Amino acid sequence: MDEWSDPLYVLSQVERMLAATRAELLPRFSAAAAAVLPHRAAAMETGDCSRIPIKVHGDPVITGAVTSAELQRLAALGVPGQAVVAEETLGGQRRKLVVLTSAPVIGKGAMIALVPTEDALADRALEIVAKLWGVVSVSAAQRATDPEPEIIASNLAAATARAQTITDLGQTHATTLASLLAVLRSRRLGDAAARQTATDLAAAALVELRSVADRDQELSAEPASAAFDTLAAQLDPLVRHNDMTVDLAGPGDDRPLPQDIAHTARTVTRGLVLAALERGSSRVRASWAIDGGALRITVRDDGPDVARAVPGTGLTERITPLDGRWEVDAVPGWGATITAILPLGVPETPELRPLDRLNSRELEVLAGIARGKRNRQIAEELRLTEHTVKFHVRKILGKLEVTSRGEAAVLARELRLAPVSA
Repeated sequence: MDEWSDPLYVLSQVERMLAATRAELLPRFSAAAAAVLPHRAAAMETGDCSRIPIKVHGDPVITGAVTSAELQRLAALGVPGQAVVAEETLGGQRRKLVVLTSAPVIGKGAMIALVPTEDALADRALEIVAKLWGVVSVSAAQRATDPEPEIIASNLAAATARAQTITDLGQTHATTLASLLAVLRSRRLGDAAARQTATDLAAAALVELRSVADRDQELSAEPASAAFDTLAAQLDPLVRHNDMTVDLAGPGDDRPLPQDIAHTARTVTRGLVLAALERGSSRVRASWAIDGGALRITVRDDGPDVARAVPGTGLTERITPLDGRWEVDAVPGWGATITAILPLGVPETPELRPLDRLNSRELEVLAGIARGKRNRQIAEELRLTEHTVKFHVRKILGKLEVTSRGEAAVLARELRLAPVSA
């Protein structure tokens, strides 16, 4: 605690966290905060990372059970710039928590929850961790809104995994609804009790599904007009403190832009405006427009040096993973107009082969079915319970869109499913 009275120590800790990669940020913050506020675990949710919005660190008993719904409820309790102490659920249990939130000018901010090891929390310790989180989250938000090309490519690859996850989620809810029907048909419950139980369960499941869908939309997209407003805030210091006149024309459209498109569009626009400034332009106009299935980012300037009016390699690397392209119109004596065209639709992925729909365990069970094994034999081979094997068989039949084990076995043989050794 006394170390935090030394300005050089404080600056060294801040410097270490600002230099952290995304994966290192939470562990480094947790280590620094532990010096003043010892804690067992930390969980973070950020609105600027569509790929991995939840990050955890510390005691696996707690972090292994953290859910998005828990963090959403905690985020609603936070007060930007302050440490809020509350008794709330995290990791499936009610605990004493310290909730830190931020609201940077750029980005959607982030929330972190700490599970302290001590009951008595000093006001000074809470104030230090709150200020520390405020500094770190500003830097994290800036980096999230200006992703590197490899991050963009990784996010696009993750889109396919997200689609598969959504499919699995739908199948899980289908199973839940089937179970509810079983409750309604049960002879062990009276009609009124069965209906009430099933109704309550179904309503809760639908509310949770809607919550997940809304949160996924919030994390993966933002309205075009709001995205442009963020750009305007980023360019404001340049506009106010420079002789160059910068006109900004937003899209006037609230259709959602995928996060990767919005981040890249802001990066490209800023880069083109700065390039125009370097070429000696006195007036620049930057605009966004949604034209059909693409976002058109146009920067027009009156700079005389049109020979250099070519998008830099760095900007090209930004739009390439998104299948973007350039249009350049440069006329000596008149200036240049550079347009980046970013398709809004994610390229369609090839249709999955039937067996690609199955996970590794389901493939093992299917291999047993193809060899004519019964559920009990498959369970013994895979060291599973017979009930678990039955569950996997139902999932397999649904994913392969067949109605019997025999049809599944024929399909497995036709598609040459690799045998699984016993």
